Amino acid sequence: MFPFFRYYLFFSLFFFASVFPATTSPDSMAANFDGGDGHNDFAWRNFARFLDAGKGSEVTGMSELKKYLNRFGYLPSSDTDFTDFFDDQFVSALILYQKRLGLPVTGNLDSDTISSIISPRCGMSDVVKINRSTAELHSTRRYAFFNGQPRWIRSSTLTYALSPDYTVDYLSSSEIRRVVRRSFSRWSAVIPVNFTESREYESSDIRIGFYRGEHGDGEAFDGVLGVLAHAFSPENGRLHLDAAERWAVDLEKEKSKVAVDLESVVTHEIGHVLGLAHSSVKEAVMYPSLSPRAKKVDLRIDDVEGAQALYGSNPNFKLKSFLESENSINTATRLRNFSSPFFIFLFSLFHLISMPNF
Repeated sequence: MFPFFRYYLFFSLFFFASVFPATTSPDSMAANFDGGDGHNDFAWRNFARFLDAGKGSEVTGMSELKKYLNRFGYLPSSDTDFTDFFDDQFVSALILYQKRLGLPVTGNLDSDTISSIISPRCGMSDVVKINRSTAELHSTRRYAFFNGQPRWIRSSTLTYALSPDYTVDYLSSSEIRRVVRRSFSRWSAVIPVNFTESREYESSDIRIGFYRGEHGDGEAFDGVLGVLAHAFSPENGRLHLDAAERWAVDLEKEKSKVAVDLESVVTHEIGHVLGLAHSSVKEAVMYPSLSPRAKKVDLRIDDVEGAQALYGSNPNFKLKSFLESENSINTATRLRNFSSPFFIFLFSLFHLISMPNF
């Protein structure tokens, strides 16, 4: 069985542990996210200390950044007594991190790298261990899959089901089912695999449910904007969503500032269920990060090529039409991103920390 996939907020794990406790409600979390209580200013100033730090420098809290890179596989797990020195090993880890996530490769803690670190992301390690040696996930172009390329052997038709017991009460069953159906249809449009909803949860190939805390797979969920979801690679079929999140099926109607788009996460997790790991293409569905209130449901060519490398192409898939559609999506996404609250938040942050006497 291969590692499963989880979304984390780095700042909730390390710097913001006392600011954003995992048991807080979505509404109180939203207030903190906006910095309305004054605590965030202190936390962001902590991050500002790292901006443009380079080799040879010593910055208080650098050890926590090393723990972050260790958590995601970039620093050896045997080295757990981390210092605040920006040493050679940290430079190497940072360069690997920047390459893996498609960031400018500088070896420094520049604004792009810090922005990536503070963004919500999947908790899966970008490096896997095989027979006591460390090896990067096998990558072709910029999509990735696991060593051995695990896939569903009985792949012409897969059944899926929603747990009748583990759900959320503020979304109707029909709303959730529509979202899940659309998510599966995006993948079946590009590969020769059909997904059929089943009423038999236990016997279905893919089993989807909302869970809180410890739920039997050894990896407990931790509350609002901590771990969003995880899914096991082929042919396990489990796809779990954190019931503590404020899941949204319509971001125009859902006003919570920490709402998580259900369709975006389910579409991403289905990619893992099919055998895809993370892409280094920021626009791809399989890229690790997803901001609060962001929507990313349209497969990009990198997602398509990765899935088709495992399963082949849907006979009805037309590459030319897909690329034309992708170009239109790219234009619309750029316009939308420049007006998103998270982009404005990050822009304001880096404008603030670049001011003299900050």
